[in-house]
Amino acid sequence: MAQQDDLFKNLVSHSKEYGFVFPSSEIYDGLGAVYDYGPNGVELKNNIKLYWWKSMVQMHENIVGLDTAIFMHPKTWKASGHVDAFNDPLIDNKDSKKRYRADVLVEEHIEKINQKILKDVEKAAAKFGEAFNEAEFRSTNPNVLRRQEEINKIEARMKACLENEDLADFKLMIEELGIADPLSGSKNWTDVRQFNLMFNTQLGNIAGEEGKLYLRPETAQGIFVNFLNVLNTSRQRIPFGIAQIGKAFRNEIVARQFIFRMREFEQMEMQFFIRPGEQAKWYEYWKETRAKWHKNLGFGEEKYRFHDHLKTAHYADAAADIEFEFPFGFKELEGIHSRTDFDLSQHQDLSGKKLQYFDPELNESYVPFVVETSVGLDRMFLATLSACYKEEDLGDGNSRVVLSLPPVLAPVKVAIFPLTKKDGLPDKAREIFNRLRLDLNCQYEEKDNIGKRYRRQDAIGTPYCITVDHQTLEDNTVTIRERDSMAQERVSVERVIELALEKCSWSKVLK
Repeated sequence: MAQQDDLFKNLVSHSKEYGFVFPSSEIYDGLGAVYDYGPNGVELKNNIKLYWWKSMVQMHENIVGLDTAIFMHPKTWKASGHVDAFNDPLIDNKDSKKRYRADVLVEEHIEKINQKILKDVEKAAAKFGEAFNEAEFRSTNPNVLRRQEEINKIEARMKACLENEDLADFKLMIEELGIADPLSGSKNWTDVRQFNLMFNTQLGNIAGEEGKLYLRPETAQGIFVNFLNVLNTSRQRIPFGIAQIGKAFRNEIVARQFIFRMREFEQMEMQFFIRPGEQAKWYEYWKETRAKWHKNLGFGEEKYRFHDHLKTAHYADAAADIEFEFPFGFKELEGIHSRTDFDLSQHQDLSGKKLQYFDPELNESYVPFVVETSVGLDRMFLATLSACYKEEDLGDGNSRVVLSLPPVLAPVKVAIFPLTKKDGLPDKAREIFNRLRLDLNCQYEEKDNIGKRYRRQDAIGTPYCITVDHQTLEDNTVTIRERDSMAQERVSVERVIELALEKCSWSKVLK
């Protein structure tokens, strides 16, 4: 665990040093849980957006895009249930004065028990080797069965507390489990209480409740209120989806773990409109499709797992998270929710506008059901860095830090170096640079020796470096160096341009 903590600290430090993420308003000592994306960070973030957009919209004929306003009519949030039900259970520690989400404290306690199960499984796997049957071991080993039963009881009790809003029993459960403040070790807790997560502001010069607006806590409602507009202008037929990338705001009880949980964040959401009664089929389809999208980046299948919600949101009849193994454990990366017809029906009732679809095959009108996929862009950014950040011992007394990013996501695709600043080498390097940057984000660099330049590019994840030397002037060949293997190859200028375009093509991850 200490090694993972060190990895996370190094990752945060690396993000600032190499221009990925900066603390916001740092000259004023920063603002809690608010961050800015630096020159390399904004490129990586935009590439993640592009991967999602191309996969979701460009590769699906029946999904279109949208970009809606952050401010919406306040009745939107009344209809969606956010005004009355967008709460998290809050608890304070009386000694440390720190505030926590009560459900997260319990989930972290459950994860500790789960880690004990995993250790038992690992020990048995090492003992029995190829003959080991994990499923049989989990279903027969007394320690595993006892711990799993403990987890099941805790989860069932927490689910009942959340569904019944039994906050008194929630506190009692925390006390009976012996859950302590992670920082101080104190078990002196306040009562559990509900905390609404929406930020509010005022509209212009209108005072009081009439001028009260909210910063949107999710981007989905902008899609729902535009359902008819999109339906009438895009000529889509059910099933079809509407995709959106945008900012959302939540007054989180505890915002921590770098950019994992922030109060201002960005979502990549898609609402898929379907016939009533078909939600189970499409729910499973999107769970599988979204899992493939993540695994297609090559970070390792073992980094992902599904987690079904103990308590579904007020609008859902099924919900699951795709969790990713961050340095601080498995946490939610993306949610897939079967939202039924809740949102459209609520907006239809409160607005008085008919939000229905006429199905020519069934010859009837109905309020469509919805399956949602929602991935946090900032969490996806952090997952990408976590999976790709490596500290390597090169075996000759030297080491390097490298970000093994998929080429399509890398902030800089190709770096072009003249070996020296003289003899016409910069002119030739600039010629290659100018040809490549029409299609790829490239970087020209001539400061320091080649080794130092390689290390800088490794640290920001540049997959390919091209070096122009004196031989280039003789036979028009250059050296191309691959980041992960550090292998170098001598090829012609024309071929190196073809290679760079081919290896950084979106078709590598989209097909």
